[in-house]
Amino acid sequence: MNPNKLLTAAAGLLLMGACAQEQKFEKIDVNYPEARKSDQVDTYWGEEVADPYRWMEDDYAEETKAWVTAQNEVTFGYLEQIPFREDIRKRLEEVWNYEKLSAPRIQGDYQYYYRNDGLQNQSVMYRRPVDGGDEEVFLDPNKLSEDGTTSLAGAAFTEDGKLFAYAVSVAGSDWRDIYVMDTESKELLEDKIEDAKFTGIAWKGEEGFFYSTYDKPDGSKLSALTNNHKLYFHKLGTPQSEDKLVFGDDDNPRRYVGASVSEDGKILAITAANSTSGNELYIQELEKANAPIVKVVDNMESNNYPVDHQDGKIFILTNKNAPNNRLVIASLDDPNPENWKDVIPEEESVVSISKGGGKFFASYLKDAITEVRQLDYDGNVERIIDLPGVGTAGGFGAKREETELYYSFTSYITPGTIYKYDIESGESELYNKPDIQFDPEKYESQQVFYTSKDGTKIPMIITHKKGLKKDGKNPTILYGYGGFNVSLTPAFSIANTVWLENGGVYAVPNLRGGGEYGENWHLDGTKLRKQNVFDDFIAAGEYLINEGYTSSDYLALRGGSNGGLLVGAVMTQRPDLAKVAFPAVGVLDMLRYHQFTAGAGWAYDYGTADDSEEMYKYLKGYSPLHNLKPASYPATLVTTADHDDRVVPAHSFKFAQTLQDAQQGDAPVLIRIETNAGHGAGKPTSMQIQEIADIYAFGLYNMGIGF
Repeated sequence: MNPNKLLTAAAGLLLMGACAQEQKFEKIDVNYPEARKSDQVDTYWGEEVADPYRWMEDDYAEETKAWVTAQNEVTFGYLEQIPFREDIRKRLEEVWNYEKLSAPRIQGDYQYYYRNDGLQNQSVMYRRPVDGGDEEVFLDPNKLSEDGTTSLAGAAFTEDGKLFAYAVSVAGSDWRDIYVMDTESKELLEDKIEDAKFTGIAWKGEEGFFYSTYDKPDGSKLSALTNNHKLYFHKLGTPQSEDKLVFGDDDNPRRYVGASVSEDGKILAITAANSTSGNELYIQELEKANAPIVKVVDNMESNNYPVDHQDGKIFILTNKNAPNNRLVIASLDDPNPENWKDVIPEEESVVSISKGGGKFFASYLKDAITEVRQLDYDGNVERIIDLPGVGTAGGFGAKREETELYYSFTSYITPGTIYKYDIESGESELYNKPDIQFDPEKYESQQVFYTSKDGTKIPMIITHKKGLKKDGKNPTILYGYGGFNVSLTPAFSIANTVWLENGGVYAVPNLRGGGEYGENWHLDGTKLRKQNVFDDFIAAGEYLINEGYTSSDYLALRGGSNGGLLVGAVMTQRPDLAKVAFPAVGVLDMLRYHQFTAGAGWAYDYGTADDSEEMYKYLKGYSPLHNLKPASYPATLVTTADHDDRVVPAHSFKFAQTLQDAQQGDAPVLIRIETNAGHGAGKPTSMQIQEIADIYAFGLYNMGIGF
C-alpha cells in the first residue's frame, strides 16, 4: 500500500448538540509522510519475522526525530480542522477550573496538604501550624519549570518533621533527582541524588535515607535496558559517590528493589522482585549495630509487603497460600513463613490493609466496590465503616498516636470528596467537597454482569445521563486495562463529565488480568491465557451494542499502557467492533517489549518470545504490531510521548506506521506524540486538557456527532 495515499474523512450530517442544527462535515484530507522500510529480519525459533521500522527504536536518531515531526504535522493539521475542537477544550477548561484539595497530614509542628487553584499545571504543597496560624506555600513545583512539565514525584519527612526529601521528575521521565530541605527555613541542603528510578524515600532517623536506582544504562536513558536495581543509603552531608550499597549485586540482579522503614524506626524492610508480581522479603533491625539483613521470604512466588512493626513482631500482607490476600504476624526471632499466624484471614473478597491510630483498616473489594472494616491489632473487627455511598474509598492512614484520619470517597458520578474520621467513635465528618460544574443527580452509574466467550461472568459499570434512549446511537467509550493485578474501581474523572454531558456513555468492565477478584483472576489473564482479556473486552463491546447503548458506528475503544495493548489487540482481531480506537502509550510489539527499560519485569504477565516456541507463537498470535494486515480499521488516534521511558514510544511509532500502511478504509490513522512528557504521571494540567480535547474531538468527528 502506498503510505502517501490520500484519505478522506467520512462526510455526513453533523448534529450539533448545542444548537440542534445540521451541518455538513468539511472533508479532511490526510497525506501520510513517507517512512523508510529497512530489510531488518529477526529469527524466532526458526521462523523469520520482518521488522522494517526497527530504526524507530533509536529515539536519538535524526531520522526518528524527523518522522515524529512529520507525523505530528499531519495529526495536528487534521485536528485543527475539526470545527468543535476548541469548544471542547474550552469546556474542559471550564469544568477543570475548581479548587482541588488533598487530605492533610501532620508532620512535626505542621499540617501539610496539596492544593490546586483550578488550572495550575502542578498542585502546590502548603502547610499551616498545627496549633493554629496562617497557611504558607511550602513547595511549588510550578516554579521548577516554565512549562509545568517538571513535577513532584515522591516525598518523605523525617519522623520529627524537621527534614523533607522529595523527588523531581523532568518531562515525565521515570528517572528522578532527590533533594533535601530543612522544613523550618525551607532552605535546600547540599545533598542531591541524581538519577534515581522506581524509588521510594525511606528515612533512617535524621541520619539519612534509603533510595533505589539502576546503574546508568548503555545508550539512551529513555530506552536502554535496566535490569539490576540496587538499594543505597545516603548519609546526609556526604556526596552521592559515597552512598553505601545496601542491597543488590551484579551476580544476582533483581529488577525491582524497594525499601521501607517501620513507623517506630526500628525495622528496615526490603522487597526484591524480578517481575511486577511476586517478591522476596528481607528485614534488618536498625537499632542493632551491624545487624544482618535477614531473609523472610526466599522466593518470588507470592506478594509479601510489610505493614507495621510492634514489639518484635512484623505484620505482613501476603497472598502466599491466599490468592485474595491475608494479614499475618511474624516474630523477628524466627520470621520463617512456616511460623506465620493469621491476623486477618483470607476471605472471598480481595483485601488491602492500611493503619492509623493503633488500628488496622481492611479495605475489601466486592465486585469492584469498596467495603472498609476497622480492626484492632489482634484482628478483631470493631466496625464496618459507614461510607457515603457505593463507590471507592481510599486513604485511612495516620500515625499511631493520632486519633483521627482522613479518607476520600468517589464514584463515576461522585467527585472525590474528603471526610474526617474519628477513630474512636467511627463517625465521619465532611472535610472538603469540591465545587464543580457537575450535577450527579442528572446521571446514573450502574453495574451489570455480562458473559464472556468462555462463559465467565464479567462485571461492568456503565455511566450516562438519566433517561438515556437505548437507540444504538449514543457515543460510547469502552475503557479497559486487564493486567498486572490492577483493579479498576469507580473513580470520578473531570474529563468524563464533558463526555457524559454531551450525551456520551462511559463503560468500564473489570477484565480478567486485573486484581478485582484476587490472584486467580489476575492469573486467568496472563501468559497463555492473555486472550481471555481480549475476549472479555470484545464481549463488553458486544453487550453494549446488543443492549442498545450504542452500535459499532458510535463505539470507541480506549486504554493506556497495558490497556493500549488491549485496544491494539482488539482492533486487530475485531476491526469491525468499533468506529474509533485510542491506544495510548501501549505495549504493542510483544516480541521485543522486554528489550527496553524495565520491560523484562512484565514477563510475569506476558511471557517472552525467548521462553519457548509455544510462548513465542502465542505472543505473535496477538501482538498488535504483528497482526496488522490490509483491512478496514477504525479511525485511530495513537497517543504517546517522547519521554516515555516506561513503555518506550517506539511501540507506538512502529504500530502507527504499520497501521497507516495497512489501512484499506477511509478512516484516518494518526499518531499524536507529546513532547516533554512521559508515560502519564506528572503531566501538567494544560497538557492533559489539550490531549483530552483532541481525543474527544477526533472520536466525535469520526462518529459523525458534534459538540
